[in-house]
Amino acid sequence: MFPLDFMCQGCLGALDDTLIDVTVPEIDKAWYRTRKGTISVNVLAACDRSMRFINMLTGWEGSAADAHVLRDVVCRDDGFSVPHGRINTYYYA
Repeated sequence: MFPLDFMCQGCLGALDDTLIDVTVPEIDKAWYRTRKGTISVNVLAACDRSMRFINMLTGWEGSAADAHVLRDVVCRDDGFSVPHGRINTYYYA
């Protein structure tokens, strides 16, 4: 069995999203309704290898696709990014 550091060589941290149930006005429920029927917002978070949060984006409707939320956070000036110039580095998702 290989040590975890060897298996995760180049891994900078982890990136994942979750849904948080919310209460919204009746008129907005269709936007926040997930494919499972709950009323939620998307939360996308990234942490480093020491499990410290380094970026978080909240507020996207529960009906938003994960790819749209990820595209939003990487396109923002203060958004999430993988350091440039580092070869073979990644975030576990």
